[in-house]
Amino acid sequence: MKILGIETTCDETAAAVVAKPDGDEPGGQILSNEVLSQIAEHAAYGGVVPEIAARAHVEVLDRLIERALDKAGTTLAELDGIAVAAGPGLIGGVLVGLVTAKALALVSRKPLLAINHLEAHALTPRLTDGVAFPYLLLLASGGHTQLVAVRGVGDYVRLGGTIDDAIGEAFDKIAKLLGLGYPGGPEVERMAEAGNPERFALPRPMLGRREADFSLSGLKTALRIEAEKIAPLARADVADLCASFQAAVVDVVADRVRVALRGFDAVAGQPTALVASGGVAANGAIRRALAAQAGQVGLSFVAPPLPLCGDNGAMIAWAGLERLRAGFVDDLTAPARARWPFAVAATAA
Repeated sequence: MKILGIETTCDETAAAVVAKPDGDEPGGQILSNEVLSQIAEHAAYGGVVPEIAARAHVEVLDRLIERALDKAGTTLAELDGIAVAAGPGLIGGVLVGLVTAKALALVSRKPLLAINHLEAHALTPRLTDGVAFPYLLLLASGGHTQLVAVRGVGDYVRLGGTIDDAIGEAFDKIAKLLGLGYPGGPEVERMAEAGNPERFALPRPMLGRREADFSLSGLKTALRIEAEKIAPLARADVADLCASFQAAVVDVVADRVRVALRGFDAVAGQPTALVASGGVAANGAIRRALAAQAGQVGLSFVAPPLPLCGDNGAMIAWAGLERLRAGFVDDLTAPARARWPFAVAATAA
């Protein structure tokens, strides 16, 4: 089975072909995975400009799909389906990918699979590591932070989420505040490596709360106050601020995961693994903390390879393959969605 995946929800244009051989072996095979980043186009603005993003998708998507098919050594006629991220995301960009996928599905008479971008992140560890259901997922990116019990394809229970900023969003805002480059997350992590994480006594929001929710807004404000106290900032000051901020986030993540693990059995039984996915899963300090957390409770820790943490076509193709095997197929009326929750609340499970 081979699926083409198309991703245009934000500032990466991506197309990939993923296959799964016959049989019950876990995991899949990435035959091609083409990604074009728009970082250069948005860097001057310190964030993604939706109109620029949509136009950039239009300019390159056709060529990128052709390249993905060529590198996979396959043709449109040989595919088993066309998967596309139909949301959530910037609606202009989502429409570019969705309209293209619908046209390809129509002319090739292949099934259309309208994929929730968040579900694709949630299922990526099954592509790369063959993780069995159920598992606890930390989904953390620039726009989303959730702890989810992944019980099966299309079966997700949200144990906690952010009540304000997402983790990646907080990293980006801190980077902008401190005059670092874009995207901010990797820049903060890079500066933190040279900093003293104990210099600034920053708060750990929500620590010890019974609910597995996050709040980053107060932490971000506390760092801004500390920065203003010692302005103008030397490079060493920036490094210490980044290190202190990252250490606070790591402590919060570890605590929130502990809470989610305590509530996991009630909604999904015994977890097979602790999984991290999304752009923030590329952060080394967070990975190490989660690996330690998993080890303390006898679980394996799984995170995708760094190129698959950010937005990519392979995760969309894999989610499409999983949904097609489960019998989920969409028609040409599938809508583009700026918002699209993918997990139900634990209380409703």
